[in-house]
Amino acid sequence: MDKAPDFFDTNIIVIGAGSGGLIASLIAAAVKAKVTLIEKHKMGGDCLNTGCVPSKALIKSARFLHDVKHSSKYGIKSASAEFEFSDVMERVQDIIKKIEPHDSIERFTSLGVDCITGSAKITSPWSVEVNGKTITARNIILATGARPFIPPIEGLDQVTWYSSDNIWELREQPKRLVVLGGGPIGCEMAQAFTRLGSEVTQVEMSPRIMIREDEEISAMVEEQFTADGVNLLTNTKAIACKKGSEQILVCEKDGKTIEIPFDAMLIAIGRKPNVEGFGLEELGITLRKNTTVETDDFLRTNHENIFAVGDVTGPYQFTHTASHQAWFATVNSLFGQFKKFKADYSVIPWATFTDPEVARVGLNELDAKQENIPYEVTTYGIDDLDRAIADSEDRGVVKVLTVPGKDKILGVTIVAAHAGDLLPEFVIAMKYKLGLKKILGTIHTYPTMSEANKGAAGNWQREHAPQFALKVLERYHRWRRGKSPSKAAT
Repeated sequence: MDKAPDFFDTNIIVIGAGSGGLIASLIAAAVKAKVTLIEKHKMGGDCLNTGCVPSKALIKSARFLHDVKHSSKYGIKSASAEFEFSDVMERVQDIIKKIEPHDSIERFTSLGVDCITGSAKITSPWSVEVNGKTITARNIILATGARPFIPPIEGLDQVTWYSSDNIWELREQPKRLVVLGGGPIGCEMAQAFTRLGSEVTQVEMSPRIMIREDEEISAMVEEQFTADGVNLLTNTKAIACKKGSEQILVCEKDGKTIEIPFDAMLIAIGRKPNVEGFGLEELGITLRKNTTVETDDFLRTNHENIFAVGDVTGPYQFTHTASHQAWFATVNSLFGQFKKFKADYSVIPWATFTDPEVARVGLNELDAKQENIPYEVTTYGIDDLDRAIADSEDRGVVKVLTVPGKDKILGVTIVAAHAGDLLPEFVIAMKYKLGLKKILGTIHTYPTMSEANKGAAGNWQREHAPQFALKVLERYHRWRRGKSPSKAAT
């Protein structure tokens, strides 16, 4: 089909029913556009089936066992728990099934979305073939997501390894688990499996885990990992696998070769966008050097009626970013002839759900230095917070970067229990340009973890108190103490 048809079967075809695709379809249907959503596997995408939801369910079970093991810090002399690893993994599947209806074909059909299960093939800028049928659309939105990147390690095919896609199939707990990768997925799973009782060795090429965070932030998490029993090997490169009487990962560390025996290995070193096999090559869709689909500020590809959202385009591989992009892509595709909206990435929050959690929005010190942006740092220690002390969770920090001499927030990193839940106050503040003074002037319920945010704002205020005015006030109060009430009144 060399040119656009005179009539279209639908307004938008969305390929992929993960977060980005679901939200794009929902928005289009809400404004009464005709939208066709095509998904070849499971509705809900990675987040529901192999990512956010199952990992958080597993983390919750692992945290429960950790609390039982450390019951003495809650004043309980002893506690124990019996469990079967297979039951824990079945609970994960139960959680997925409980959430599935939110993303189901039935729900989206009831909301006006035409849902099709099958493999899509783009045959022209205006047509997609699925299940032997060609559907035409004025616009197409690519929401095909990403998959785990598997490195070309020699001998990998000889050993038992998993990715975040299929680790959930495990029903027999690996006694010895190697986790390749020190990013969010690797860190969350390394800690969870350790707390479930596996002997975990985490291998990371970089000098530290969570390399995108400031050094002292990574150190806080590493300290807890060590306490939990994770064998953390940084500056370590996996070079080969071999299998004899047992499975071995061969690594290079400090110029020496080391061998790590294991029963299973989880590869969590990044994700690769899904751009092959459904017509992008034939259509000449432009890709970036990192193989993500190249889009402009309005999320258009080099074909103006084809848009891309989520992991397939980046720059952030977060569920909530895909949802955020979906609004821009859908509105621009439906109403772009009247007004176009640039995708806004100025305030993007994220969290890594280790214990303690690490949540961030905006700049940290690493970013600010790299971008030569002047900043000041204000911190508030969670060990000072009443609620954290009461919960025996008194560890971590709220770290705020501000414009020098001003309360304008450039970025915030929180390390704490429920850090991800504490962050939105700062996200709102940055989004709507509210400074730390506004946070300080807001009543926070006592005793809650949210008071940590006010504590950070209070520390900033103390550091920026007007010294000259304070000296004048001190003299005034001294003068007032020198007068009797009756004379002072006159």
